[in-house]
Amino acid sequence: MSDWWKKAVIYQVYPRSFKDSNGDGWGDLKGIIDKLDYLKLLGVDALWISPVYDSPQDDNGYDIRDYRKIYDRFGSNADMDRLIGEAHKRQIKIIMDLVANHTSDEHLWFQESKKSKDNPFSDYYIWKDPKPDGSAPNNWGSHFGGSAWEYVPERGQYYLHYYTKKQPDLNWENEKVRQEIYDLMQFWIDKGVDGWRMDVIAEISKYTDFPDYEPQSGKEFIVGSMHRNGPRLHEFIQEMNRAVLAPNNCMTVGEAPGSNAEIAKLFTNPKRQELNMIFTFEHVELDRVPGSPNRKWALRPFTFTELKQVLSNWQDTLRGCGWNALYFENHDRPRIISRWGNDTTYRKECAKAFATVLHGMQGTPYVYQGEEIGMVNAHYELNEYDDVEIINAYKEYVIKNKSISEEVFKKAVWQVGRDNARTPMQWSAGEEAGFTTGEPWLKVNPRFPEINVDEALADQDSIFYYYKKLIDLRHHEPILTEGTYQLLLKDDPQLFVYERVYQDQKWLVVANFSEDTVDVEPIAPFIYDQCEALISNYSDADPHAPLKPYEAFIIRKIG
Repeated sequence: MSDWWKKAVIYQVYPRSFKDSNGDGWGDLKGIIDKLDYLKLLGVDALWISPVYDSPQDDNGYDIRDYRKIYDRFGSNADMDRLIGEAHKRQIKIIMDLVANHTSDEHLWFQESKKSKDNPFSDYYIWKDPKPDGSAPNNWGSHFGGSAWEYVPERGQYYLHYYTKKQPDLNWENEKVRQEIYDLMQFWIDKGVDGWRMDVIAEISKYTDFPDYEPQSGKEFIVGSMHRNGPRLHEFIQEMNRAVLAPNNCMTVGEAPGSNAEIAKLFTNPKRQELNMIFTFEHVELDRVPGSPNRKWALRPFTFTELKQVLSNWQDTLRGCGWNALYFENHDRPRIISRWGNDTTYRKECAKAFATVLHGMQGTPYVYQGEEIGMVNAHYELNEYDDVEIINAYKEYVIKNKSISEEVFKKAVWQVGRDNARTPMQWSAGEEAGFTTGEPWLKVNPRFPEINVDEALADQDSIFYYYKKLIDLRHHEPILTEGTYQLLLKDDPQLFVYERVYQDQKWLVVANFSEDTVDVEPIAPFIYDQCEALISNYSDADPHAPLKPYEAFIIRKIG
């Protein structure tokens, strides 16, 4: 099997926010086609495209009504065929989003399933009788707040939904359901799709006795360990691999909430024949308060040494028995330079520093749209956000429970809210950042006159060209794919330093993640006597000199 993805860099497109071709305020498939040459210039190998299937858009397309049809605001099936073809002409592969844990409640399967217990689709979903008092079957919570159970009078039963009530969970215990999923995957593979990003794949297997969680203070409904890594999870993924993935040589990356590096080996060890890689969340949840009843909205100060420790642990644990998916941003995560860096005075240097340490590691790097030009978080009023997660959390924690103040909640949204990543792509300094000629579905970040693609392409020292160079190194330097990894100065609160070694080559990756000038003394013992700089984010970089704010470089040993 081809392991093309090991030397690849993958670019995530969030279609609604990428480029609008017809002025209706929504990005669309024709907009993506229009920008393929831009993506080719960047040098990426594949596009992961967030869901474009027919959907009521209750959760921005992750609630699918028809897996074989493109949602009309994104375009048509013919547009999707053309996108695949035009991308392939440019040697860019297409990775679709597989949402297999749940569907929309408007999907034909669910519409039939809720009618009666003897319907042919009855057990396509997870139905349970009420408790004797009529309440929900257990105290499981939804990721988006409230109970994970919704009552349907027609059946006199509750159905399970880990996300919104319009996203009922599929019953993977039913062999017919699994075959339906494999069939729809084959439908798109036959059209030329090269791989799959698998939404919350770690949640498809359920603990079918549905026990209650132990009560927790301040929580009526609980989201915990039984929401993921169920007893048949790996059996199901191995079956999928045999049925669809291996025969078609598909690239796969799974979204696996609750997974540490040891669990990741179960998914990604090639001998197990499951997935190529999974997304970890450990490193992007380091500023959460563990166990807080306010969940992701309770934040604590970020500790830089923890970030180094987590990333390095994944590098060490998966070496030789798995593969890393490297990322800081995606459609569910805020802009990294706003969250843990400096998005004003040192915006460009900071963005390049984060990119340097990530792209220097072993694994497949993922670039989220706008990351390559240094897009930043948006500080909007709460009524200007669109995300169902933000809206539901506001209702539950601010209005209903009063467990968090509106001001604290708003600051948390500014820090970690999903809409920070979903503001329209900033193409130019023109009207609506060149995203649309109409009114955008979500407000354009007001910093677009300063941060946009036109500006980046005109500046040879831009973040864009820095990413382009990192991607070129990934394509041509085997040390990035094959080399060992060793973290140095693990307790240093400002410096991220590690070494990659492969055969007779040695590279040192150095980044100062602070606004201070840092003395060179800590890294001096590791600087090679003779070296050359492969990439650096300051034009006058000198590995023997003090490190400027957010300075980063990669040097290669000579001789």
